Amino acid sequence: MKTATKTLLALTAAAAFGGFAATSLNLMLEQPARATPPPAPAPVGGTLPVAVASTPMPSLAPMLKKVLPAVVSVNTKQRVRVNTPFGDDPMFRRMFGIPEERIAQSLGSGVIIDAQRGLVLTNNHVVEDADEVSVMLADGRTLKAEFVGSDPDTDVALMRIPAQHLTAIPVANSDLLQTGDFVVAIGNPFGFGQTVTSGIVSAVGRNNLPGAGFQNFIQTDASINPGNSGGALVNLNGELVGINTASYNRQGSMAGNIGLGFAIPANLATRVKDQLLAGGVVRRGTLGIDTQDVDARLAKGLGLLEARGAIVTRVYPGSAAGSAGLKVGDVVVAANGQPIDNAEALRNFQGLQAADATVVLDVRREGKPLQLRSGLREAPKALAGAQLDARLGGASFADLPESLRRQGLAGVVVDEVTRGSRAAQNGLQRGDVVLAASSGDFSDLSSFRASLAKPPTQLVLRVLRGNVSGQLQMR
Repeated sequence: MKTATKTLLALTAAAAFGGFAATSLNLMLEQPARATPPPAPAPVGGTLPVAVASTPMPSLAPMLKKVLPAVVSVNTKQRVRVNTPFGDDPMFRRMFGIPEERIAQSLGSGVIIDAQRGLVLTNNHVVEDADEVSVMLADGRTLKAEFVGSDPDTDVALMRIPAQHLTAIPVANSDLLQTGDFVVAIGNPFGFGQTVTSGIVSAVGRNNLPGAGFQNFIQTDASINPGNSGGALVNLNGELVGINTASYNRQGSMAGNIGLGFAIPANLATRVKDQLLAGGVVRRGTLGIDTQDVDARLAKGLGLLEARGAIVTRVYPGSAAGSAGLKVGDVVVAANGQPIDNAEALRNFQGLQAADATVVLDVRREGKPLQLRSGLREAPKALAGAQLDARLGGASFADLPESLRRQGLAGVVVDEVTRGSRAAQNGLQRGDVVLAASSGDFSDLSSFRASLAKPPTQLVLRVLRGNVSGQLQMR
């Protein structure tokens, strides 16, 4: 009996070893050659069970089957002029084989949000300056996309594709999103093709990302890499909660994901989309005030318990803030229930509101709490120089892009200059950033106009052109 038992145990061990060895051999044959030894093989029977104690195993697969067809890959082409040391001489170009232009290509992602009209949301930086944009659907179809409009300051762009049998993604109320909610990011990272990553909402209302425009980002630890831009951030119900827009890494985006991804809230993207469909441009509201940060010295002088908020330093005549009763010296500490920690936070809040929005401001006046309700008025897109001062005739001025403001610049940008005009003769060029003027202090287009309400005898502008600053006298 003992002999039979030993024989049975030996056979069992041999069978187990044989199965183990065969599995290991198959694994080695199926894997590519490596410079380092492969890891230890997984135990036999490593597939997950469909249920544990009669409870089904959780899986995102059923939700993703509905969502994946709504996420597309975006391919852009841009014709870029090739400069040479010999200028534009065609003989040198032929001699050295230098083409006049080259085609620059880039990849990104997009989200179908209206199947009937073929509307696709993506990031502005994905399609900016592109000469051609094509969209590849999840089923392999590739279609030429029509550009509808974009808003660089929120990094949202809208396209239209002429396709039938599309799948759109339902849009959730992103205002209900909370830190800790599970989310899934879908896109086309590095051109690998449709890829899914998962994580949680790390934070909401982020507004301090360097180099971006008006911000109210969802932060997530779901991997967002180059190529994911414009893709979908969805909840576990398969509803769109955000448009993936950026990952943050001090070593650059190509260094890899470190768990700091950012997405534009779906509600904000939807508001921008509606305005782009209505008129092709985004109209923003403004209170019509100048503010500065509250530091410890100001807080003590104003009787505040903490150095936080934006103190009003100027209220423009005829402004929405003036009509609402806001005064110089008031400290705005919250807007629509959202904390306002400094002047930049208040500017960012205004920039994300529609032109006809109504806001509720929590104010401290002489140390006492006060709540004011104010409408907003449309912030001007650009102003003609001739309306400001005759010496600026032929130029138009616009607010700086928010991306430049977040790099520390303040002022206005020269939007256009008519050839032969007075402004052109005075040396102004398109793209110049006007940092200061002899007319008085200003930080944006509204305050630039206000500074010129009483034209100075001599109008001198301090201008940044490229990386060089200098002064121009307007005659």
